[in-house]
Amino acid sequence: MNKAELIAKVADDVGVTKTQANAAIDSFIEAVTKTLKGGGKVTLVGFGTFSISKRKARKGRNPQTGAEINIKARKVAKFKAGKELAGKL
Repeated sequence: MNKAELIAKVADDVGVTKTQANAAIDSFIEAVTKTLKGGGKVTLVGFGTFSISKRKARKGRNPQTGAEINIKARKVAKFKAGKELAGKL
């Protein structure tokens, strides 16, 4: 499912226009992004938790040349499914 399909589904289920559904989804994404940038985490009980994970610097290989390269340390977004969601899968 892509964003356009999600917007259509939310608009249908809730009975709002696609524009309103798009605004709600964009607001959710912005709120999660802002919280993660600030170092926090977002927990939706029954669904899951969005958090930040730190990856250490490491060595890698260029698949085309086989040359060794350095991969910098960085932060990545992580999602852990909640018990309820995991049980439905």
